[in-house]
Amino acid sequence: MADAKDTKTLEARCSCGGVQLTFDVPLNLLPLPVYLCHCSLCRYATGSPCTFHTQLPEGLLPKFVGASSEKNLSSWHSKGAGCTYDFCSTCGCHVGGVSLDRKQWTPSTSIFTDHGPENFRINQHVFSKSAKGDGIASLVTHIGGRDLSVWNPAADHPTAKVVESEAEVGDDGEERLRAECQCGGVSFTIQRPTQAVLDDPVLSKFVSPRDKKKWLALYDICNDCRLVTGTHVVAWTFIPLSLCEPRIDSTLKIGTSKTYSTSEGVLRSFCGTCGATVFFSCDERRPTEAQAVVDIATGIIRAPEGVMAEEWFTWRTRPAYLASGVGYDKGFGEALDEGMKRWAVDKYGEELNVNVG
Repeated sequence: MADAKDTKTLEARCSCGGVQLTFDVPLNLLPLPVYLCHCSLCRYATGSPCTFHTQLPEGLLPKFVGASSEKNLSSWHSKGAGCTYDFCSTCGCHVGGVSLDRKQWTPSTSIFTDHGPENFRINQHVFSKSAKGDGIASLVTHIGGRDLSVWNPAADHPTAKVVESEAEVGDDGEERLRAECQCGGVSFTIQRPTQAVLDDPVLSKFVSPRDKKKWLALYDICNDCRLVTGTHVVAWTFIPLSLCEPRIDSTLKIGTSKTYSTSEGVLRSFCGTCGATVFFSCDERRPTEAQAVVDIATGIIRAPEGVMAEEWFTWRTRPAYLASGVGYDKGFGEALDEGMKRWAVDKYGEELNVNVG
């Protein structure tokens, strides 16, 4: 066992505190290398655009702090995967991947209290081609002047196969967009903006200012979202509950979903089986039941064109809660902001910053 003076204790916790961990990491391993994984399993099982992972040596196991316990974790094993996806049973925070024999951890670095450059170093994108149409890997190409490397499996390897999604229509013959978590326990569709939405002074502000057939979407790097998703960044689109099918009420209960409140007037939901973040709702976006709007995590969106669902969404340029994200991880926050500015100018010819309330 390594001497205490040769190790550094790194602390991690989820939003609710039900999972609090420490890892005694040998100094010669610091800063720990972090990779952003864009595979469909990571996206659909967290609801986020990608995961932030570091793989620890076999046998370097966590210590649970205080009342926290491994019993507070739920595990999801996808057929064929060499690990489980572990998440907090109460708030849904993705904690990491754990080998099937529980001897090796690949924790989410986004839940550590100090993500400073002396502890963690983001240096690589993996499975970027799995994110059809590009996403975070094309936005965050470098951090602090360092280029990030990119790794993908050989084209003929089974893991290189991109998960494709099909276009859908509703009973009325109109287009629908599927949202579904990894295990399929939460699955529903959304409609395009209707004339009733366009005529409503509350609902219409969530419609794209560039195309009235599309919704707004944005990246969010606030601390609350980071600690309930277990990733640095989550992306949201904003949809009236009345346009979700099957109909979902303000309790946000559908299928295998569970709910958790991060603050008064805020309700979030995640899949209780695989852990994927699904919804965020707040009192301010529910002036009446007919005008209730929810944020839907785009990591579970199944758009045929790709992860940014550009046939359905117009993306705001500025990430939400930029100062919060930069305060946690300056390099990543600034790189995402810069990348979105480039992307928006390339796609729209200008930066697009609108207030969604």
